[in-house]
Amino acid sequence: MTSSPIPARPTRRLLGTALAAALLLTACGGGESGGGAGGGEGAQAGGPLTFATGGTGGVYYPYGGGIANLLSSELEGTTVTVQETNASVDNMQLLASGQAQLAFGLGDVVSDAANGENTFTEALPLCSLGNIYNNFTHVFTTAATGITSIEDLRGKRVSPGAVGSASEVTADRIMEAAGLDPQADIERAQLGVAETVAAIQDGTVDAGFWSGGLPTGAIVELANNADLVLIPTAEYTDAMAEQYGDYYFADEIPANTYEGQTEASPQVVSPNILVARTDMDEQLQQDITRTIFENKEQLLTVHPAAEELDPATAGEVAFIETCPGAQAYFDSVG
Repeated sequence: MTSSPIPARPTRRLLGTALAAALLLTACGGGESGGGAGGGEGAQAGGPLTFATGGTGGVYYPYGGGIANLLSSELEGTTVTVQETNASVDNMQLLASGQAQLAFGLGDVVSDAANGENTFTEALPLCSLGNIYNNFTHVFTTAATGITSIEDLRGKRVSPGAVGSASEVTADRIMEAAGLDPQADIERAQLGVAETVAAIQDGTVDAGFWSGGLPTGAIVELANNADLVLIPTAEYTDAMAEQYGDYYFADEIPANTYEGQTEASPQVVSPNILVARTDMDEQLQQDITRTIFENKEQLLTVHPAAEELDPATAGEVAFIETCPGAQAYFDSVG
């Protein structure tokens, strides 16, 4: 993810009355609670919280909706609303400005934000509530394009992901590791995953990048309607980890995750972190963390990514400090 400049935040679409039967969520209006990066009182128990997630075609938005619904029902006086965003980079900025109090972020972007590196010119006041699940890189196309490798993307119409997304950061870093200039060697189309799938289906884009949990709904749709091809990226993991950090590792998208995908697909993987501002009340940090990790079965009804919730390892995030309230919970469960 050779980071591109952070754009002005897009106009945000608001969540409607329901995401699914289990997600009784209200719309949010931009995060009025919580102080900005320069000061103000942090989020307190018993108040409204805004949760910055991602686009509707990925995992952040529905999974975040499930978490928001859970927290709203279990934490007395607390109402959590979900905000659709361009994902990780945007989310870290929303936290820093006080417009959100919770956010999902991919490991590389979270590390950059916490340490003031690459896209971020200064360290942001953030801490981790835990490693929630892993994101698998998807470089996806259809058999009709003939694209089978990252090198084949040269000269093609490619969506590296929405501007301000972790997918874009990962995509650019993978292309660089493969010897491509991500700005000059492809025709860039900056689209979210759902829009990328639609563009591939109508022939205006040849391939797309997406970093997300398994399975990703928009890619399920593509696989159900075309001959999905997943391009492997794991060979670039070591170079990326050496240059950027150990938040990149290799793993496989298991065979049959998507329709017609008969073989495992080796990919670059990075952890997803639930991030809060450092000035959030410590008891609230602990209550949020405990509620999520002790209600795994309920969250599994929202998305299979909840299977990865593990309090024994969730606090082991080397590139950002664990929030003290979250650490207290992890210590209490051993």
